[in-house]
Amino acid sequence: MQKITKDNIFGDADKIARRDDSLQTDYTTRQVVERIWVDHFRPRWRLMALTGFAMAVSAGTTGAVPLIIQRAADEIFVNQNKEMILTVTIAAIVITILKTISEYVSGVAVGYLGLRFIADLRIKMFKRLAHADLGWIEDVHSGRFVAGFLNDANLIRQTASRTLVALGENAFKVIVLLGSMFWLDWRLASIVMMMMPIGILLLGRQRRKMRKSTKKSLQETGDLSALISQTLRSIRVVRAYGQEKQEIKRATGVINRAMEFTMRGARARALANPIAELLTGIGFAGAIYYAGTQGLSGDISLGHFTGFMAAAMLIYQPLRSLATLQTVLQEGVAASSRVFGIIDRTIELRDEPGATSLVLKNGEIKFENVSFAYEPGKPVLDNFSVTIPAGKTVALVGPSGSGKSTILNLVLRFFDPQKGRILIDGQDLRHVQIESLRRSTALVTQEPILFDDTIKENIAYGTSDADMAAIKKAAQSAAAHDFIEAMPQGYDSNAGEAGNVFSGGERQRIAIARAILKDAPILLLDEPTSSLDSHAEKKVQDALHGLMEGRTVLMIAHRLSTIQNADLILVMSNGHLAEQGTHQELLESNGIYASLFRSQFMGIESSVHPDSASVT
Repeated sequence: MQKITKDNIFGDADKIARRDDSLQTDYTTRQVVERIWVDHFRPRWRLMALTGFAMAVSAGTTGAVPLIIQRAADEIFVNQNKEMILTVTIAAIVITILKTISEYVSGVAVGYLGLRFIADLRIKMFKRLAHADLGWIEDVHSGRFVAGFLNDANLIRQTASRTLVALGENAFKVIVLLGSMFWLDWRLASIVMMMMPIGILLLGRQRRKMRKSTKKSLQETGDLSALISQTLRSIRVVRAYGQEKQEIKRATGVINRAMEFTMRGARARALANPIAELLTGIGFAGAIYYAGTQGLSGDISLGHFTGFMAAAMLIYQPLRSLATLQTVLQEGVAASSRVFGIIDRTIELRDEPGATSLVLKNGEIKFENVSFAYEPGKPVLDNFSVTIPAGKTVALVGPSGSGKSTILNLVLRFFDPQKGRILIDGQDLRHVQIESLRRSTALVTQEPILFDDTIKENIAYGTSDADMAAIKKAAQSAAAHDFIEAMPQGYDSNAGEAGNVFSGGERQRIAIARAILKDAPILLLDEPTSSLDSHAEKKVQDALHGLMEGRTVLMIAHRLSTIQNADLILVMSNGHLAEQGTHQELLESNGIYASLFRSQFMGIESSVHPDSASVT
C-alpha cells in the first residue's frame, strides 16, 4: 500500500486488494459490441448509412491526394507540362471541398450517435433503478450509481465514438490508401505492410491488461464517489468528532488506488502507439531503401516515389488508430460491464402475469402466517398473523428490530414475504398490480423526504392532476400554509436539497400535506413525530389528526403519547405479536406495553419485561 503513494511511473505497484464490486458483471468484447450495434446503432441505420457514406467520401478524397501529388511531380516538374497546372489545381480544390464537407458531416453524425447512445443508456439505467428491488438499491451505495451514470457512461460514449471513427473513417482510409499505394507500386506497398501482422499480434497482448486496469479504475472511482457523498452528508459529524484527517486519509487512499489502476491502463495504451510507430517506421525504412536502389537504376520515377511516400504518410495515422483499436475498445468493454450490470439487473418484485387492479372496498389489511427475513436464517417476522380493521387507527409498538417497519414495507410491497400472504379487502397483494396498490396508500416517514423542487411540486408529488387551490387547501389542513406563504416566492419557492431550507417540523407538515392531497384510503405512518420537539410535535399531531379521519391507518409509534387514542395497539416482540388491545386494556393487562408506558411517563423501570424497555 505504501508503494501506491510514491511516484511509480513505469512499473505496476504492489498487488492491491479490494472487495468485489456489486455492479460489475462480466461480458465478453463480442457481447458488448453486438449489443451496442443491435440495441443502439442498427435502429438508426439511416444515420449510420449517411455517416458511412461521408466517411467513404473522406477516405476517397484522402486516397486521391497521393495520385495528385504523383501527377504534379511527373507532369509539371519533370515533364514541364504547363497544361496540367490548372487541371491539378482544380482537382486539388474539388478534393479539398469534398473532404471538408464529408468530414464535417461524419463528425457531427458520429458526435450525435455517441451522445444519443449514452443518453439511451442513462435512460435505461434510470428506468431500471426506478423499478429495481429495494433490497438491492439499499445494498449498493448511491455514490456508485452516480459514478455509473457519469464516469462509466461517459467512457462508453468516448470509446463508442472512437471505435466508430476507427472502424468507419480510418478503415476506409486505410483501404483506399492501400489501393493507392499498390496502384503506384505494389512492391513498395508490400514492404511497408509486411510489419502489420506482427504489430497486431503484439498489441493484442495489451488487450487483457487494458480491460483489467480500466475495470479496477472504474471501481475505485465508484468508491470515491460513494466516499464524497457520504462525507458531505455527514460533514457535521465528521467535524464534531474531529475526523477531517481520517476522512482525508481515506479519500487519499482511494484516489491513489484509482490513479494506480488508471496508470496501468495508460502504460498499456502508451505502449501501443510506440509499437505501431516502430513497426510502421521499419516498413517505411525498408520502402525508402528499396525505392532508393530502384530509383538510381531508373526503375522508379520521382513522381511515383513522391506519391507513394505521400500515401504512406497519410496512411500512418488511420493505420495506427486501427492497430490500437483493441486496446481502446477494452476501456469501453470494462465500463459497459458495469453499466449493463445495472440495466440487466433482474427485478424480482414485479406484477405477476394476469395481475388485476386493487379494488378498495373498506380497507381491511390482513396478515396470514407471514414470515419474512432480509437475510437467510435471520427472520424478522415469524408466522405473523393479524387483522387491521378497515377505517381504524392501529398502532405498532415494540423494541427496535421487532418487525414494525417491516410490516409497513410489506404492506407497500417493497418486499414479498417468504411465507404466508397479505390481503387487502381479501385480495392477495401478490396478485394485484403494484401501481394500483401504491395508488391506494400514502406514506409519511420519520425523516420527511422533500425534493430539490418548488414547494408546490413537493406537495403535488404523486398527484399530477392537482390544481393550486387543492394544493393550498392540503397545506392549510397540514398547518403548513402560513410558513409557506412567508417564503420569498411562496409556493414557488425552492425547498432546497432534501428540504434543507425548512425545520424538521416544517418538512414534516409539507410531507403530511402531500399525503392529504393524495387522499389515499390507507395511510401508513412511520414514527412521524419521533424526531420533533414538543412544540413542532403538537402542530404535526394536529395535522395528522385531520389526515387520519375516515382512513385505515397503520402507524409505528415511538412516543406512546401519540397512540393513546388508537383504536387498536399491536405490541411486537422478536417478530411476533406479543399483545394487542386498546391503551386501557393493555395497561390493565400489565404486560410489555404497560412496562413501556410506565418507563416513559413515570420513570419506573419495570421488572416484568426488562428486555423491552426501549422503543424505536
